[in-house]
Amino acid sequence: MSLTKSERRQRIKFRIRKIVSGTAANPRLSVFRSNKEIYAQIIDDVNGVTLAAASSREAGAKGTKIEVAAAVGKLIADKAQKAGISTVSFDRGGYLYHGRVKSLADGAREAGLKF
Repeated sequence: MSLTKSERRQRIKFRIRKIVSGTAANPRLSVFRSNKEIYAQIIDDVNGVTLAAASSREAGAKGTKIEVAAAVGKLIADKAQKAGISTVSFDRGGYLYHGRVKSLADGAREAGLKF
């Protein structure tokens, strides 16, 4: 019996999380994508603390989902720089690096975040 879409994503997510971990010096940029919104968090896994967060709800950007994701990427990068974070490890959360996830990453890189 084949896996459902959510089970497949969960397997990929666990595979990524075995490798990608955030520290205080190099936190993890985690992406969550729903059908309507997109969310990004910068997380220190050692201390279990969210250092910065941004979402399409608070970004207030209009346009296509890809344009909104780019705006969220820029917003999370701005919040990260205010918190003194310049480099992160990117965690795509089991999603393909394509479309909205890629757009968010490009927006964050454009705003000065390094990963």
